[in-house]
This record gives sequence, structure tokens and C-alpha cells, in this order.
Amino acid sequence: MKHKVLSCFVRSFNSWALSLKSCTHFHNLPIIQHLHSHIIKLGFTSNVYISTSLLNAYVLLSFVDACLLFDEMPHRNVVTWNTMIVGYSKSGNDIRRAREVFEQMPCSDTVSWSSMIAGYNNVGNFEQGLLLFRQMMLHEEIKADQVTAGSVLSACSKMGCIGLLAGKSVHCFVVKNGWELNVEIGDALVNMYAKCGNLRSGARVFEMMIKRDVKSWTALICGAAKHGFSEKALVVFEKMLVSGVKPNELTFTAVLSACVHAGLVEEGRRYFKMIEQNGMEPRIQHYACLVYLVGKAGNLEEAYDIIKAMKLEPNVVVLGSFLSACKEHRQFEMAERVIEQVLTTAKPENDGGIFNLVCDLYVMGEKWEEAERVRKLMLNTENVKNVRDSSFEQLVLTPHEHKHYK
Repeated sequence: MKHKVLSCFVRSFNSWALSLKSCTHFHNLPIIQHLHSHIIKLGFTSNVYISTSLLNAYVLLSFVDACLLFDEMPHRNVVTWNTMIVGYSKSGNDIRRAREVFEQMPCSDTVSWSSMIAGYNNVGNFEQGLLLFRQMMLHEEIKADQVTAGSVLSACSKMGCIGLLAGKSVHCFVVKNGWELNVEIGDALVNMYAKCGNLRSGARVFEMMIKRDVKSWTALICGAAKHGFSEKALVVFEKMLVSGVKPNELTFTAVLSACVHAGLVEEGRRYFKMIEQNGMEPRIQHYACLVYLVGKAGNLEEAYDIIKAMKLEPNVVVLGSFLSACKEHRQFEMAERVIEQVLTTAKPENDGGIFNLVCDLYVMGEKWEEAERVRKLMLNTENVKNVRDSSFEQLVLTPHEHKHYK
């Protein structure tokens, strides 16, 4: 009889956990709150397994409720604490509070450290993430896994020369631990080396990988395009097609930007057409690359026609690419066709580089009053991001990080 009752309780706990998981999947907050009230009535709040499942649901759907529940929980395990670290990292990027929760943990595990490192990456504090990884290495009872290594390598890829040194250390750590060079860790290493400019090491890791996916190929293509090896980027892309791996949106952005750097207009047109041939619709960054590529070659009328024929609403990035090409060829009359559209679309607090570009064009066209109007608009805007670099590279060549692509 005793075992029968215990079995019923176990089944009941599992049912509640599964119900919470299902409601979370469907983003149904009212049902979660309804289940919460029943959990309280049945006295299941003291069960850490059910409470943590409920906490996870609230972290995803209502972080305010998650914080209240966490404070009221009589029992917490390491999963409970880890859930809150992830919650604070994602909810408003409150990394300071996430670190406080991390420091308060009575007992942490690899997931705790990895979540905290990933949290620093999310807010762009890569140095702090690397520092935490070093501290993690000093703990004998905590062992970094491939998820941790992936987070650290992601941070390294955004830190230039310093990141390259740290990334090499992580690579040594991977080799020392005898980890298989699978797709996940291989992609992370190729991406790190490629973005930091060490294409030779990136290619070496790439060749050693038993299996490669679209991320592996795209990382190598992006790295080559970013660091000026446009022809190599296109060679790698052609090999990718021969291997049977289907390119994605980011692959085509890298390929088109490689065409821009090398001035390969015909190739750029051909690759742009391939986007639809591969079952995708051209995105803003693809149009921006094509517009600048064609415009840079002096075909400003064709570039303008591309903008008018776009299936998407042209935004700051596309229009800015056109203006950059107009500036290079000192064609203010062409630029004037879209300037007003740019000024109604762009925001000084986010797009300072575009406003600088418009100012330069007005000065070029000897429109002194208009140039002064734009300058005053920027001066009167609080927290303006007055980025002097208004080039195509600033506008387009970091598409995966650009706010206008998200």
C-alpha cells in the first residue's frame, strides 16, 4: 500500500511537470498561473522538481512572476539557480543581477558557469566572460564542456588579436581533452579563427572536420570576405555548392560582400539570382550589397531601379548603401532622390552615421541650409550615436549584428 501511494505521488509530480512544459511551449501564461494556484492548493510547492518546472515556465513567459516564485521557494537545487541566471541574462540583460545570483549559489555546476559566460557574451562584455572562464579552470571539481568552450570561442571571435590568443588557448584545451572535432566545436573554432583573421588556421580546422555543415562553410567564407580575400571566399563558396551543402542567407551576404570588395558586378548579379534559385527570398542585406555593388561601379540609375523594384520596403541600410555610392561618384542629384526618404526613416539616436552621410552629400551639393538643418537635428537629439564612419562597410558588412536586420 505504501509503495502504491508513493507511485501515485511520483506519477502526479511527473504529470504536473509535463503540463507546465506543454503550457510553456504554447506560451500560455494564464494556464500556467492557473496550474500554479492548483499546485499551491495541493501542497506541491515544497517539491523542488515541480517548483523549478514552474519557475522555468515563468522565466520564459513572465519574469516578474519568476522572481516572486524564486524568493518564495522553500527548497532550491542547482537547476533552480541556473534557471534564474539564464532568466536575468535574457530579461533586460540584467547581467549584474545574474552575477549576484551566481555568487549566492551554495553549489554550482558546469551549466552555472557556462550560463554566466553566455550571459556576458549576450551583453557584449566578452572580457568578463573570458575572465570567468579562467576562474572556472582553477576549480578542480568544475569541468568545462563543449558548450562552455563554444561560448568562450564565440566571445573570442569578437575580440580581434586578444581574442585570437585566448581562442588558441581554448583550442589547446580542446585537443588536450581529446574531444572529437564534431560539427559544434569545429564550427566554433573555424568561426573564431576566420573572424580573427587567421584564415590559415581556420582552414586547417575545417579540413580536419569529419562532417561539415552550412555554418562551417559560411564561417570560412565570411572570414575571407571580411579580411579582403574576396576571390578565396568565392572559391570556397563554389566548393560548397559542389559538396552539396545548401547555402543560407548569411552565406549569400558574405558572397555578395566579397563581390563588392572585388568589384565583381556580373558575379554579384549572378549570385543574387541564386538566392531565389535556392528557395529563399532576398533579404535587406542582400539588396544593400547589390545596390552598392552596382552603384559603386557607376551604374547609379540601375541601383536606383533595384531599390524601386524591391519586394521589401527599403530601409536605412539599403538607402544608405545607395547614398554611399552616390557620394563616391559625387552624384548629388541622384542622392537627392532618396535623401528625404532616408531622413524620415532614420533616427539620429541609432543612425548617426547615416545623418553624417546626408550632411556630407548636402555640402557636396552646396545645400548649406539643409546641411545645417541636419546637423542641428543631431545636436538636439539626446544620446545620438554620432558615428563618423558612414561607409558601406559600417552599414552593411556586419549583417548578423546589425539592428536593421533583426
